[in-house]
Amino acid sequence: MKRIYAMIAATALIVVAAFIFSNRAEPTIDASPKVREPNILRLDADAPQLAYLQIAAIKNEIIPALEPLHGRVTYDDDVTARITAPIAGRITKIQVHLGDLVQAGQSLVEIDAPEFGQARADLHKAQSDLQLKTKAFARAKLLFDGEVIAEKDYEAAADDLAQTHAEFERAAQRLHNLGGDRDVNYHLRSPIAGVVTERKISTGSEVAADITAPLFVVTDPTRLWIDIEAAENDLNKLSLGQHFTLQTDAYPGETFETSVVFIGKTLDSQTRRVTVHCVLHDDSERLKPEMYVRATPLGGNVSRPRVPNTALINEGVKTYLFVEQKAGVLQKRAVTLAYRGHDDSYIEQGVQADERIVVGGALLLNAEMQGD
Repeated sequence: MKRIYAMIAATALIVVAAFIFSNRAEPTIDASPKVREPNILRLDADAPQLAYLQIAAIKNEIIPALEPLHGRVTYDDDVTARITAPIAGRITKIQVHLGDLVQAGQSLVEIDAPEFGQARADLHKAQSDLQLKTKAFARAKLLFDGEVIAEKDYEAAADDLAQTHAEFERAAQRLHNLGGDRDVNYHLRSPIAGVVTERKISTGSEVAADITAPLFVVTDPTRLWIDIEAAENDLNKLSLGQHFTLQTDAYPGETFETSVVFIGKTLDSQTRRVTVHCVLHDDSERLKPEMYVRATPLGGNVSRPRVPNTALINEGVKTYLFVEQKAGVLQKRAVTLAYRGHDDSYIEQGVQADERIVVGGALLLNAEMQGD
């Protein structure tokens, strides 16, 4: 009997459960498709994609006339002195160091030079001889005027005086060329004011007049020359006074400005290139002689937004980039190029100056958009 009651109770529970389940409300499912804006990508504030994106505002800049040319920074020879020793000797004292500011005529190094000592001795001897010959001529003239000596003796005294005076002038000029006799040892002096940028000697070094390498270089480091090599088929796009922008690997993303002051008159027979000479005033002293630069000649007054090539996406014959409409909202926009360079391009249509675009991570962003 108990078994029958248990079966009745279980059946009742099953019926009640079925009733409750059948009367429970069905969940509402939104079957409408999600609306997606064409060429728009929306990112949440904490989206991981933001970590690899670089976004920057673009500016209008003058369109280049040519691809960047190779150039080299050199000293401005108009304000540079490469100083060598005119005599042989041994360095006894160095009086300046690299980076020192020196004045014109300032002693750079002291040299024990036998030739200098000989020049001083020659001058002193010539000076003594000149005094003796001057007195001898005065006596000869007095005797000749008194008709005591013959005219030929008077003329001989005058000739001796002239020769002695010439020897004195030679010795004095020689010593003057060596820097004068203010000191016992020879002092190598700077002919100009400037900064010591190179020093190739040390105390005890031997120097000689036939050594062509400069012992010191004194210059104004803010004034530089830029020598640019241009191919002959580019010459029709270059002119005197034309402006160039310079870039160097030492300062990525930074530019310096210069202008053409001379275009070479001949081509190198081997490279078929001509040297274009520019001047540059760099008060920051960041550019150094012998640095290599990329020099981009500007074409005129036409300016367009400049964008790095890393921002561009090429799909068939069309070019796109991503423009930030607001924080987290990026639009893929077609653009027309006015000029494509090696590192940067200029936009004819599609974006305006001061708009913010994706300059880093554009390709990954484009792949994500296509995968949606």
